[in-house]
Amino acid sequence: MSVNTRRSSGSSARGAACAAVAALLAAGCVTRPPPAPEKIREQALGGVALDHPWKSPQPAQGSVQDNWLASFGDSTLDALVREALVANPDLRAASARMRQAAQYLVQARAPQFPAVDIGGTGGFKASGGGGDPSSALQGVVAAASWELDLWGRVRYGKKAAAEDNVSARADYEFARQSIAAAVAKAWFSAIQLSQQARLAGEMAESSTALAGLAGDRERVGAGSDVDTALARATAHNLADARAQAEYARDQALRALELLLGRYPAAEIAAAADFVALPPAPPAGVPLSMLERRPDVIAAERRVAAAFNRVGQAKAAMLPQITLNLNFGYFDSDILQLKSDFENPSGGAGARLLAPIFQGGALRAQVRIRTLQQEEALADYAGAALRALNDVESALAAGRVLATRVHNLSDAFDEQQRAFTLTETSLRIGRADRRALEQQRMAAADARIALLAVRAEELAQRVNLHLALGGSFETPPAPPPQ
Repeated sequence: MSVNTRRSSGSSARGAACAAVAALLAAGCVTRPPPAPEKIREQALGGVALDHPWKSPQPAQGSVQDNWLASFGDSTLDALVREALVANPDLRAASARMRQAAQYLVQARAPQFPAVDIGGTGGFKASGGGGDPSSALQGVVAAASWELDLWGRVRYGKKAAAEDNVSARADYEFARQSIAAAVAKAWFSAIQLSQQARLAGEMAESSTALAGLAGDRERVGAGSDVDTALARATAHNLADARAQAEYARDQALRALELLLGRYPAAEIAAAADFVALPPAPPAGVPLSMLERRPDVIAAERRVAAAFNRVGQAKAAMLPQITLNLNFGYFDSDILQLKSDFENPSGGAGARLLAPIFQGGALRAQVRIRTLQQEEALADYAGAALRALNDVESALAAGRVLATRVHNLSDAFDEQQRAFTLTETSLRIGRADRRALEQQRMAAADARIALLAVRAEELAQRVNLHLALGGSFETPPAPPPQ
């Protein structure tokens, strides 16, 4: 409601006093802060200890390092990651969600400030006698309103939106790290499968040569038709293996191109061989990982946002007081304003809205928000446990893969040595062409097994960096204080 400016000065004084008291009440009602991160971890994980070393053997001691992409020393991989950060559709969508969260925060802050509106009206009435048209009513009105946030409903909503904004930014950072890791692993897979397709082709050529030799031996009586049939069957099987390897290579190239935002044409050129495996990074302790890994931070902030929404729902059950202020000017050639109406005029007032009966809706909303907080806490527990498992699994896999690479490297070296010895035997007449081709195939098969494990070792090294929460790039320096 509004009050005309001609009211007594006593009424104005009482209104000002009421406004001052309301402002003091608003200032004195302090909202409760959400649980601290360590409290959230305690509630979510119970008695799980986090300050001990990892259970799996750690390759190195020290704190987690950033800029892991540079440790691979692959300029082509660096360029591919930069391309994906610009063009990857999933990352662009994550960026849009992050920017939406920032705008939701702007919306949530808005009720803390007075809302000001202005409106106007105008028109004219034509004279029946043909005279000049007269203005029916013209005027302009300005109005302002401001809710006294006595119980913190608006502030709780703003704090919840602020936590959502932090969570969205952390989700986006983890999406960037995940895209960089996915590109690196897809690049290693493309190298492996390209080399495997080449070796499968060499094995198919050797098997074709062996089938021809078996046919020659059959014709001269040194072999049987069974030997020829078996050699030809092996050649057909290896030709099929070659086709499968080429298909797998093309699929790997398409997967990499999709990550880069390119058309999936399987036209990207893979490197001829892997880069050397960089030294193992320090893994820190579980607690430090949970404190820096972006997806865990995002889940933690969603718990805080849910806490603030519980407070917002409880405050919505209490009365709301809104202050109003208006000012207007009106003019008309037709209508006659009352003699005691001052023009322009203004007024001030207040509106009280107290919920009495809502059919249980407000209490249900409090329960819903409380259950959502429980859900967010359980989601955080799941995210934290998955993160711990990611690190433990990557550490364990790194140790096992290092052993496998060592064993398969030795096996491949022995196969290569056997191939060289067979070549020598062929030159001096102590072996035939069949033995050489068979040994060539055995060496290629050993090379394929070694390539698969080396690619897995590189991929697990990337998984370890991602699991630890280390950034693939050097974070920007903090602004000077």
